Amino acid sequence: MGGDGAEAFLPLMGGQQEISFALMGVVNVTPDSFSDGGRFLGVQDAVAHGRRLIGEGADILDIGGESTRPGADPVPAAQECERVVPVVAELAGDGADVSIDTMKVAVAQAAVAAGARYVNDVSAFRHDPEMAAFVADSGASCCLMHMLGQPKSMQRDPRYDDVVSEVKAFLEARMEFAVAAGVEEKRIHLDPGIGFGKTLEHNLELLRRLDEIVALGRPVVIGVSRKAFIGRITGREASDRVFGTVAANVVALTRGARVFRVHDVAATRDGLEVTAATLAGRWPQTTMSRSTTTTS
Repeated sequence: MGGDGAEAFLPLMGGQQEISFALMGVVNVTPDSFSDGGRFLGVQDAVAHGRRLIGEGADILDIGGESTRPGADPVPAAQECERVVPVVAELAGDGADVSIDTMKVAVAQAAVAAGARYVNDVSAFRHDPEMAAFVADSGASCCLMHMLGQPKSMQRDPRYDDVVSEVKAFLEARMEFAVAAGVEEKRIHLDPGIGFGKTLEHNLELLRRLDEIVALGRPVVIGVSRKAFIGRITGREASDRVFGTVAANVVALTRGARVFRVHDVAATRDGLEVTAATLAGRWPQTTMSRSTTTTS
C-alpha cells in the first residue's frame, strides 16, 4: 500500500484534469462464481491467474473464496480460509497488492496475516460486528459496499423509492460507523453495489447518477464486470460481456469512479486509459503506482 496516496484520485495539473484510476483484478477461488466458478479453484491455478492479471495491468488482486452471486449459499469460514490464504500468501509474496473479498473477520484476519492489505466487505461491516475494529487495528484499507439483503435473497424483487439517494445514505452511514470504530477515513473506499439487490433499471440509474455517490468524498469502486444487467441489454452470456463491461466502466469513469473491479483487465485498462486521456485533453506524465491504490 505504501504511502497515503489520497491525492492520486484528485484533479491535478491546474485547469487540466488528469484522471487516475486503479484496476482490481478478480481472482475467484470458488466452484460457483457466476462467471468463472471452478476455473481457478486450485491454488496454483488461482496464483497463475493472478499473475496473468498483474501482467495485463491490474493494480490490485481481489481474492475471494465465497461466491456472492445471486442465490449463492454461504461458505464456512474455515473452508473459505483454506481456499484463499495460500493464494494470498503466494501472490503477496510476489509483491502484489492483495485484497481479500470477505464478510468474515476470521477470514480477513488470516488473509491479512498472509499479506493482504485491503478488505473488500460486501456487507459494509454488517455481517461480522468485529470486522470494523479489526480493520482499524490492522491498518488495512477497505471497501464498504451497499447490498440489499443477503446474496441468497438479494435479487428477489428489490425495491427503492430512490435507489441513488438510498444507496448514498447507506454508504455515508456505514462510513461514519467505520470511522467511529477507528478506521481512518482516508483508507475507506465506497461501492454502490451494482447488481447486489438491484434491477436493471436500478443499476443504470446508479451509473447515470454516480456523481452523487462520488460527492461523499471517498474513492468509488465499481464492480460491473460481466454482470447480468449487461447480459440483459446485450443478450450475451457472462463470458462474452467484455465489450459491455468496458462500456459501463467508461461511463462510470466519466461520472467519477476511480477503482474498477474486473475480470478482463487488459481490455478495461485500454478503454479507461483512452477515456481518461480524452477527458484530460492530454496523456498524464505519471500514472497511479500500485503502491498507492489501496490507501487513498
